[in-house]
Amino acid sequence: MDKEKIKSIAQLVFIVGLFLLLSFLIQNNIEFVKQYLDIGFLGMVIFVIIVALSIILAPISSTPLFPLGASLWGWVATGFLGTIGWTIGAVVAFLLARKYGVTFVQKMLPLKTLKKWEKRIPEKHLFWTVLLLRMFIPIDGVSYVIGLFSKMKFKPYFIATVIGLIPSTFFTAYIGSISFVTQVALITLGVLLLGVGLVIAKYLKKIPVVKFKNQENE
Repeated sequence: MDKEKIKSIAQLVFIVGLFLLLSFLIQNNIEFVKQYLDIGFLGMVIFVIIVALSIILAPISSTPLFPLGASLWGWVATGFLGTIGWTIGAVVAFLLARKYGVTFVQKMLPLKTLKKWEKRIPEKHLFWTVLLLRMFIPIDGVSYVIGLFSKMKFKPYFIATVIGLIPSTFFTAYIGSISFVTQVALITLGVLLLGVGLVIAKYLKKIPVVKFKNQENE
C-alpha cells in the first residue's frame, strides 16, 4: 500500500473518530450544549460559513460538526444547512480554480495530488461524474480539480453538485442525530461493507478475461 492510500485511510479514520467523539460528548452533555451553544439563527449562519470554508480551505472536513447541528436544530434542518454550506464552498472553489488556475489551487492542494486527480477526470459524462463524486466525496479538493482540469460549464456543475450533495448531507446529518451505539454499529457495518467491496474489486481485476472467437472478430 502506497503512502497516498495510507494517508487517505488515516484521514478518514481521524474524521470518523472525531465525528464519534463529538457525538458522544454532545449526547452526554445535551443540556449544556443547548444552554450555551444554541444561539439561534446566528448559529445556523456560522454553521453554513464553517461548512463552506471546509471546502474552500480543502482538505479540512466539517463532517464532525453535524452531530452538533443535529442536536441543536434537528437532522432535517442540519441537512438543509449543510447542503447550502457545501454547495457554496463547492461553487466558490470551482470559480477560484477557473479564474486563478494552478498557481492558486496548488496553495490549497499539493501539486502531486492535483496531478493524480487530473488523470482521473473523464472527458465525457462529467455531469454524472460530479454527481457521484458529490454523493460519496463531498469534501476534499474535488471542486478545485473539476474547475481546473475539466471544461464543464458552471450550470451543469452547479446542478450536479446540489443533486449529489443532498443524499450525502442529509444522511450525515441523520447519522449525527441517532444514538451513539447505533452510530458505531452503522459506521462499523459501512466500513466492513466497504472493505468487502474493495477486496472483491481487487479480486475481479486479477481474473483473466477470456475472449471467444466471435468476440475477437468483432
